[in-house]
Amino acid sequence: MNQITKNYTRHFILIVLLAMVFSVSGFAASRDFYQIQVFRLSGKVQEEKVDNFLKNAYLPALHRAGIQKVGVFKPIEKDTASGKRVYVWIPFHSLDHFAKIQDELAKDQVYQAKGIDFLGAPFNNVPFLRKESILLKAFPDAPNYFIPSFKTAPSERIYELRSYEGPTDNLFRQKAKMFNEGGEIKLFNSLNFNTVFNAEVISGSAMPNLMYLTTFADMPSHDEHWKTFGSHPEWKKMSALAEYKNTVSKHVIILMHPTDYSDF
Repeated sequence: MNQITKNYTRHFILIVLLAMVFSVSGFAASRDFYQIQVFRLSGKVQEEKVDNFLKNAYLPALHRAGIQKVGVFKPIEKDTASGKRVYVWIPFHSLDHFAKIQDELAKDQVYQAKGIDFLGAPFNNVPFLRKESILLKAFPDAPNYFIPSFKTAPSERIYELRSYEGPTDNLFRQKAKMFNEGGEIKLFNSLNFNTVFNAEVISGSAMPNLMYLTTFADMPSHDEHWKTFGSHPEWKKMSALAEYKNTVSKHVIILMHPTDYSDF
């Protein structure tokens, strides 16, 4: 065996070993984790305080910590929650990454200084009523998030957050199967729903539950996409299967606009 052949053999073996290590560690099939924070507000004064905190302190701190894309959304004007809720979506590589970011925020002196009026507000002048945190793990068929790009103004774009609660854990698993092995995620992708994420709630106030976020340039685009989806033969066939019956006990639909300081 000449030297060139020996070198080639060594490199080949190294590549195989690395592939085996990555496969065992789950690197090749890593899935994102997401946090959705929901700020519940009393009205305009608190909304302005939350906006100021997120825009000038929180998002810049997350950017410094390496989180490039953070979504901030508010329910559309026709929703009764308009002006009373703010949704913040944050992606993470892993649960360890999530924990690390919390530690970095606690040590970020710029963040602490910029956010002092919010973080250190007195008990009798609070900036929000309550804050809910929802932790999610990406589905196998949508392991990583997708950031859409639109030419329309943020005030025209529609971001639709959907939540499907299951009556039991096993029935919920069937609904999750419908999204993955059943092909619902693939159908959304084929119809260009610009889905940011599809994920299972692993910690939150409403479980078992799955959530996903689709995006549209404007309301007419939203309506046309859902019309196409509802009449699509693949959806009709899928939704008629007995194994997916009675898998949702409650569904919630929230239509939102991104704020002007949201990253997408």
